[in-house]
Amino acid sequence: MPTRWPATIFGAWMVVLAVAFGLQPGLQAPLRLVGGISAVVALSLGIRRSRPDDVKPWWVLAGAVVLSAVGGAAVDAPAFIANWLTWLESAGTALLLVAYAALAVALAGFVDRRTSSSRDRAGLLDALTVTSGVALLIWTFVVGPRIEGSVATGWTEIAMPVADLLCLGLLVRLATMPGRLVAPGYLLGAGVVALLAADVGRASGFGQLALYTAAGLAALIPSMAELTRPAEEPPAETSHARLALLGVAAMVAPTVLLAKMFRDGQFPGLTVVAALSTLMLALVLARMAGIMASHRQAMSRERALREASAALVSAADSEAVGLAVRTAVAQLIPGDVPHGVVLAIAIAQSEPQSPEAAVQAAVDRATGTAARLVTTREVDWAVAVRLTQFTKTLRCPMVLKDRPGGDPLVGVLHVGAPTWALLDLQRSVEVLAGQVALALERIVLGHEVARRNSETYFRTLIQNTADVITIIDESDRIRYASPSAVGVFGGDPTGVQLPEVIHPGERARLSEVLDAVRGGHELDQQLDFRARGNRRSEVLLELHCRDLRAEPTVAGVVITMRDVTEQRRLENELTHQAFHDAMTGLANRVLFNDRLRHAAARSARDGSVIGVLFIDLDDFKIVNDTLGHAVGDQLLIAVAQRIAGALRADDTAARLGGDEFAALVENVNDPGAVEETANRIFAALAEPIVTDAKPLYAMASIGITTTPEGSDADELLRQADLALYVAKGAGKNQWRRYQAHLHNEMVERLELRSALNHAVNEGHFLLQYQPIVDLPSGAAVGFEALVRWHHPKRGVITPDQFIEVAEESGLILSMGRWVLEEALRTVAEWRRILPPGQVPYVSVNVSVRQFRESGFVDQVRAALAHTGVPPQALMLEITETLLVKDDERIWTDLGALREMGIRIAIDDFGTGYSSLGYLRQRPIDVIKIDKTFIDDMATAQQPMALVSGIVSLAQSLGLVVIAEGIESATNRELLVRLGCPLGQGFLFSSPLGPTEVLAFLRNSQPIAV
Repeated sequence: MPTRWPATIFGAWMVVLAVAFGLQPGLQAPLRLVGGISAVVALSLGIRRSRPDDVKPWWVLAGAVVLSAVGGAAVDAPAFIANWLTWLESAGTALLLVAYAALAVALAGFVDRRTSSSRDRAGLLDALTVTSGVALLIWTFVVGPRIEGSVATGWTEIAMPVADLLCLGLLVRLATMPGRLVAPGYLLGAGVVALLAADVGRASGFGQLALYTAAGLAALIPSMAELTRPAEEPPAETSHARLALLGVAAMVAPTVLLAKMFRDGQFPGLTVVAALSTLMLALVLARMAGIMASHRQAMSRERALREASAALVSAADSEAVGLAVRTAVAQLIPGDVPHGVVLAIAIAQSEPQSPEAAVQAAVDRATGTAARLVTTREVDWAVAVRLTQFTKTLRCPMVLKDRPGGDPLVGVLHVGAPTWALLDLQRSVEVLAGQVALALERIVLGHEVARRNSETYFRTLIQNTADVITIIDESDRIRYASPSAVGVFGGDPTGVQLPEVIHPGERARLSEVLDAVRGGHELDQQLDFRARGNRRSEVLLELHCRDLRAEPTVAGVVITMRDVTEQRRLENELTHQAFHDAMTGLANRVLFNDRLRHAAARSARDGSVIGVLFIDLDDFKIVNDTLGHAVGDQLLIAVAQRIAGALRADDTAARLGGDEFAALVENVNDPGAVEETANRIFAALAEPIVTDAKPLYAMASIGITTTPEGSDADELLRQADLALYVAKGAGKNQWRRYQAHLHNEMVERLELRSALNHAVNEGHFLLQYQPIVDLPSGAAVGFEALVRWHHPKRGVITPDQFIEVAEESGLILSMGRWVLEEALRTVAEWRRILPPGQVPYVSVNVSVRQFRESGFVDQVRAALAHTGVPPQALMLEITETLLVKDDERIWTDLGALREMGIRIAIDDFGTGYSSLGYLRQRPIDVIKIDKTFIDDMATAQQPMALVSGIVSLAQSLGLVVIAEGIESATNRELLVRLGCPLGQGFLFSSPLGPTEVLAFLRNSQPIAV
């Protein structure tokens, strides 16, 4: 059925009902119901056929019709029913009022859908102004007179016009929306106006039928869906029709006053009229304020466009144009409104466009620079992903009709923002797009001019470049050579066969390269050829070839030649430096690891044996510290030469860093040959090395591993390093070969280190104290604090099993701090218990690493102050190796400790590297003779003489001597005869706990001599 027939049939049917309604008053109630039902059926059919974007306002309108029909039927019910159901008329009136409210909600829904995100403040003010004028008329001529006769008039006759007035205001707001109001809107407006007129004339039944008819006809017209779609036109500030409407509304108040005064001579409702007049005046003033604000906004946008025009004129490239466009749009849109800008510039493409893109481009060329509001998902994908947060996008093509470059479509400007902002921005964006199109075209033309100028520039550049640019023909004859060829070849090679200027040994390769280039193959850009240069010298040329035979202006193979003789020499030197040690000239770690990996791979293939030797000089740090780094460098260079001389030609010697060397032995039959290499290295190092200071003997420790023990390079490196560690521990000038059990020992060492770290954090240590006695009397004068580790599985562990690990890991710092503080706390407890004259001092061992830690002196001072122990009750023991250190900070710290009253002792004297001459140069108070000399002094003459000399020298220097490790009465007697004043050892007591010390002091008796 054609779309107009349902509306025609429905309209005719409603006319029949209206005629019957007027002719048959007794049937008005059922006729109202029939009319309402007919309208609801029409609304349902229209919603189903047209499928509007939002059906809720239409269904609310249908509900309003149902409520109105039922309420009207209840009010007009026959007398016998009304008498029987006395409440029926009141319920019908209430339903009628609810129907008016539903109608208002439906109209408000249409307004909300039409406005969407638009901010049409001007339209709202216009609607309020017109509604106020109509309200004044209704009040003056309808409601006012009825209130005067309120005794005889029902309140519903006042409420109905007021409800109609509310609907009229929403209708006017809908009519003043931007864009054209479609036919369904006019029909609804006619129905509401008819309802208002009928309520004013007290013929509400006809008004309701008129509203039913208008609602049904509006729904049956296909354009009914437009009422729930957002208006996509910017709000109009003024028009002749709107100004006339506002003028008529503004004249309502004075017209009413004149009419009432002319007719009645007096106006009792003057207060209401004055209030409504004031409201209308305020609305008109607000409307004028909106027009002024719009004018200011227009001026601001004009200024923004002028600034954008200036920025576009000065833009030198598309990036600057894009920046100018983004800046302009940010100024055109209010600052707090989110927005996005995408400038898509048309680029000539060799590939054909997709059908969709071609259709869109054709539409853009046809519309010109006219902005269109489109859904964001409909624009190009590359643009849509950057504007995906916005539902709508303003698409404005940039078209130049008379563009000299060909295609009039320069590009497309896209702006994403809320819909209301895009509607306000539409005209400004069109102006901006025109300016952008002109700026882009100016840039393109400028680049074309620059390109043509650059051709002249590059022609001059080629004439003066240092590179030789040649063009050869099909017979390899040089057809053109740039002037720089004279400086490279000593003459102009034009007309000469190219192979004639190349070294004879390179000509066959050159022929292959030229054939490949002419065959269309892509070649390596760096091709070096030897050539006969100027003065018949040999030069190295880097050739770049390109086949341009298809280019009419070239018609040949272009070969660019550059003299890279000096560059390649420098590159070779840099490569050598990158893989060799700068000082010794040996391979560095990188080259050694690379050769080791290749050797391991060959060994895996052919089954040959390779060996890795890690070589570390013994005591090299002492050489640096005592003789200086210059002498140390001389020693390293000599050692590197001797190691390299001890190897075969196929082997590799490397310096890994510092005093660490390595050797790679390849292609041997058995592991014994690798051990022979180690022996040759020892033999080479056996001769003294002459340095600027004095001849030195280089002693080294070597770790060895071979492929039978490990398969890959990383494993061999680990094994050699572990073997070196074992060789270091075994003594100096030795080699050790990797054995499987060494790995287990290293794992155990790591486990010990982990457990020691846990013990330091958890405090699993305890202190024991060994007495230091006066040898003649046997009375204890002090105690040496000895740390013990209370291991959860192994029990109490002595320091010789974990001190080395603590030194390596740095845990000795935390451990030493705890030992010092705990020993001082114990002494403080002794001082509290023992009589003042019997309190001994305590001796604490201090690691070299503790002295190197900044703030050690402050740490000792703080510990003394915290425990209240006087400095005279503390003695610090240091190792003998500190005597040869030149670290002035360490000796300054020792001097500061001595000034505080703390005594300094040298522990294990005689086993280190010091000479007795150092004793008078260092701040030392006590020397402790090592146990190894004490044990042998009774049976060997040399230890006896050494101990005697140490005691005599100490006495001459004013130093106190303590003999360690006294275990026999014979040794004690000998020491007393030599004049040694103090001693300690198991002869007097084993290490004791803090409480046992008190018992020892109370019960100890002098030992009989």
